[in-house]
Amino acid sequence: MTIETPGIHHVTAIAGDPQTNVDFYTDALGLRLVKRTVNFDDPTTYHLYYGDEVGRPGTILTFFPFEGARPGRAGTGQARTVAFLVPPSSLDYWIDRFDERGVEHEDPASRFDERAVAFRDPDGLRLELVAHSAADAVEPWADGPVPAEHAVRGFFGVSLSLADGGPTADLLRAMGFESVGEEGGRARYRATDAAGVDAADGGTVDDGAADGDRAAVPGTVVDLAVDPDAPRGRVGVDAVHHVAFRAPDDETQLAWREELTDRGLGVTPVRDRQYFRSIYFREPGGVLFEIATDPPGFALDEEVEALGADLKLPPWLEDDRERLEARLPPIEAPTGGRAATDGGEVASADSGDPADPTDPVDPGGTEGGDADE
Repeated sequence: MTIETPGIHHVTAIAGDPQTNVDFYTDALGLRLVKRTVNFDDPTTYHLYYGDEVGRPGTILTFFPFEGARPGRAGTGQARTVAFLVPPSSLDYWIDRFDERGVEHEDPASRFDERAVAFRDPDGLRLELVAHSAADAVEPWADGPVPAEHAVRGFFGVSLSLADGGPTADLLRAMGFESVGEEGGRARYRATDAAGVDAADGGTVDDGAADGDRAAVPGTVVDLAVDPDAPRGRVGVDAVHHVAFRAPDDETQLAWREELTDRGLGVTPVRDRQYFRSIYFREPGGVLFEIATDPPGFALDEEVEALGADLKLPPWLEDDRERLEARLPPIEAPTGGRAATDGGEVASADSGDPADPTDPVDPGGTEGGDADE
């Protein structure tokens, strides 16, 4: 049975200092902080969500900031690179922007039918900007701090590091991905269901889009990099925690859960993440995967104009708000787009002394659970 996914819903990684994280992703990359909430499994830690104007699926990069925690170790069984989509003519703009802000980056490199610039965030998370014509079909955040013609258009995809790519490739095919070739030590897979996703719900490709464009519109690409001699990776600051794929509704998610269980994978119960519902499992290569529903979205508890301005808690944590705000370190972030970065209003989350850092080494311990439970 194949239940096709349109592609990536979000990617979650581990960060260090939350303010440094906010500054980099809202300023250097020009993303919007669409939600500041807490890790529901460890509510003394933030959960920060970045995306486009409304946080559409396929644009959402999230972080658990554990200040003072140890770095991760690159290796197999983890997503090693997160790639963003930008217009083909924008790489020179981004290189200049990075140089102005002191962001170290590599020279542009070509692979498949795109050019990419590799760089890292302040904690060392491996990132890329991929220039591809598919970006022209994506509506940018028009009022963001980056001119709309150059703005990030969500994800291009992710690269997974594996000791053996075969079982993971089999699973991706069962999820509706197709093989599109190999190059430079990467085997590329793309979601084939992207053309059927409505743009208002996070899709961007219309029925007339070229097949090559459809392969890259946001978050439809998964590259497999296989190295049987590489060490096993370890989650920590600078590492991806999990990759979430899209389900359009609860019914499809439950069908996914049944299908994955039938394939012998340990899948968690459905978990309410307030802005979507989630199930988690480890794919055969060891990477923590999630299936997340598109609805209800980030405007559930804030107006679109105010997304990310205040600390939002789920109903079951509201009674504990005072204690949690006292434990969380203060952070400031722009409340708007270009105007905010030119001296506009900045929102501050007031709080007391920061909590002791929590060790994020166990990837099942921070909002994902043990996939074997």
